[in-house]
Amino acid sequence: MQGLLVLRLNLQNNLITQSTMKIRIYFITLLFCLPLGLYLQSCTDECTSTFSYVGYNPVYLTFDELRSSIRTDVPREVNIPGKIYIYDNYLLVNEFGKGIHIIDNTNPSAPIALKFLNIPGNVDMAIRNNILFADSYIDLVAIDITNLLNPEEVNRVENAFPNANISFDIDFAINPNANAVFIAPSLGGYNNNKGILIGLEETTIKREIEGDCATPNMYLWNNDDLVFRLESANVSFSASDNFSPSANVGQGGSMARFTSTQDFLYTVNSYSLQLFDISNTQNLKVGNRIDLGWGIETIFPYKNMLFIGSQTGMHIYDNSNPANPNHLSTYQHIQSCDPVVVQGDLAYVTLRTGNICREGVNQLDVVNIADPTNPQLVSEFRMQNPHGLGIDGEDLFICEGAFGLKRFNAANPLAIDKNLVEHKRGMDAFDVIPFNDVLIMVGKDGIYQYSYENPNAMELLSTIPILKKED
Repeated sequence: MQGLLVLRLNLQNNLITQSTMKIRIYFITLLFCLPLGLYLQSCTDECTSTFSYVGYNPVYLTFDELRSSIRTDVPREVNIPGKIYIYDNYLLVNEFGKGIHIIDNTNPSAPIALKFLNIPGNVDMAIRNNILFADSYIDLVAIDITNLLNPEEVNRVENAFPNANISFDIDFAINPNANAVFIAPSLGGYNNNKGILIGLEETTIKREIEGDCATPNMYLWNNDDLVFRLESANVSFSASDNFSPSANVGQGGSMARFTSTQDFLYTVNSYSLQLFDISNTQNLKVGNRIDLGWGIETIFPYKNMLFIGSQTGMHIYDNSNPANPNHLSTYQHIQSCDPVVVQGDLAYVTLRTGNICREGVNQLDVVNIADPTNPQLVSEFRMQNPHGLGIDGEDLFICEGAFGLKRFNAANPLAIDKNLVEHKRGMDAFDVIPFNDVLIMVGKDGIYQYSYENPNAMELLSTIPILKKED
């Protein structure tokens, strides 16, 4: 029974169960303390059996601790990089679930780590008017970064994200004598009375069970026990036309779930678009929530429109009225993971298999959006496993996951596959931001910066390594 985890929780508590789970069944063998011969020959009507097993108790971050934890620390090594964001001469890198690395990127050939901003449960970010908006588990926090070396929390919307999307793969266990599978909440869920579930603490549990010795199909746990095995985290967190990151607004990659336009912050979760009125930082207001259907993944602003990538299509919204985006159309495709970038009259959409998108395809779709109410497929090209992408002029960059990074000349949208400029292998590429002839790419192996000023070959400027954890 080594490795079996038992989490004691009151089933009446309001615990959020994440959607991304991997089910495996483990059978529990009941071991009785009585010698087999004695058990067979001299059982009485009743007996007591004692069980010992390795278990884990939940560890909570209280709401008071959550809401008093924003602070800056000395720089730390990057361990699990997530979203990337450029702001003025700074590069911000999300450390999945922990906070944000603040890096001076004035010279991309020699980036300087300045600070680490602790934001528990952070995955996404956006900046407008010197205010950094970030998720912190279930809360939205507003942080004044006028002085990035001394950020200051100025406001918070509590419970803004009740279904915080920090998911973990959970394996379930089943008692062969019970007709039920006991489901445990994933880390990132919360308990209304105790706080955010952030970890598990190992313990040894002993239990005595009385029953009929002749009928050994006794439950190993009480009704308030949940039995499961925790495996591993499933970390699953483009230049606009004439766009220039400045002290007013920043720029994220194609995998972003946060963006801002005028006086509004837009965030997407798996099924909806949530607006926040940020015109007055001291009085943040929760705005409209727009149901989008299941499988929403990314959001990309372009001019007066919002392009929302989902597992089944690309939704186009007219954002002329930022308080109330209006649905114009949906470009549909087969189920696949789907980030989107836009330039001119063309949208570039990568579709990929893997994880929950395993039944999709690996390809690039080029879509004509000159009439946003009637998007039309221009061309499609097979890819290996495309993730994030970026477009700048004729340069199209596509992250191919474990297959590396590709640069295409996209001048002819009908022949992109025939115009591969270069292919950088030996890296696991996740997302990119191209701007001012410098490409920032984040992957599992590191954060790379390239100059793409040369139309035929990129020049590596710098690499920020990823600290590898011991297994």
